[in-house]
Amino acid sequence: MRRQLLELFRNGLAILVLLGVPAISNASELKQETLNAWDDYLRTANLRMHRNLGTGDPFLWIEEEPGRNQHVRQGEILISPAREAGPQKVHDGLIHDWIGAIFIPGVRISDVFAVVHDYDRYKDFYKPTVIESKLVGRTGEDYEFSMVGLKSVLFEKIVLEGQFESHCSQLDGRRRYCISYSTRVQEIKDYGQPDPHKLPTDEGHGYIWRLYSLTKFEERDGGVYIEVEAIALSRDISPSLHWFTKLVVEHVSRTSMSTILQRTREAVRYNIAARNGKDLKTCNFLRVNSTR
Repeated sequence: MRRQLLELFRNGLAILVLLGVPAISNASELKQETLNAWDDYLRTANLRMHRNLGTGDPFLWIEEEPGRNQHVRQGEILISPAREAGPQKVHDGLIHDWIGAIFIPGVRISDVFAVVHDYDRYKDFYKPTVIESKLVGRTGEDYEFSMVGLKSVLFEKIVLEGQFESHCSQLDGRRRYCISYSTRVQEIKDYGQPDPHKLPTDEGHGYIWRLYSLTKFEERDGGVYIEVEAIALSRDISPSLHWFTKLVVEHVSRTSMSTILQRTREAVRYNIAARNGKDLKTCNFLRVNSTR
């Protein structure tokens, strides 16, 4: 059985459990009870975050247990459920909460933020997941941006357009954090066809209803640590497939987080190499990604 599951992963069909089950069932609508549970979860997450920032506890998750820092310093990408092993079930929905960390040696925090806030180029940095991206507005360290994301599920393309806000704060000269969240998520039906149209907000397959993230940055040890806690609200999965949920969601979440962090590290290195007029052969991921 385990070999069969791994084969599903290789073929990309395991995503069907998280994304495709809603796609082959009737369209769904976000319930108020589900949204209330999401709001409660975020209130708790925010209280925990501010308590952590104000009590002198370790700023980074990798410092909470021995060994994590060393693994990240050696180039590993560490990823883990942020609170529980697996998504948290709420009324008619699932809350996914994951955290990941990387270290980029030989860079400054300004180099990292040159990528993090370059929203117009997200479509290049994170292709093919992001197919359109644009900075909408900025006031100081508050940003508004939009993205269109794509997921292929069997013979169907699920395309979501999202509007987001990001608010960044500086604790001191070497530590910063950003809170980003969706203000609108709409599914686009028949994207790429002659007559595409957006579904009403909070209607559709329920692949993603809401997104929220906390990203921390710390410059030390000759580079920059980046930690991302990503929280998402999705439609629940069919009860008949709950036995399969934990394994598949964990695989999909880890892979997605790892890809985002790795692409961010590559984008920072690419920008620095381009700025210094160096050979870009080791940082040519933009060209490579465009063929995927």
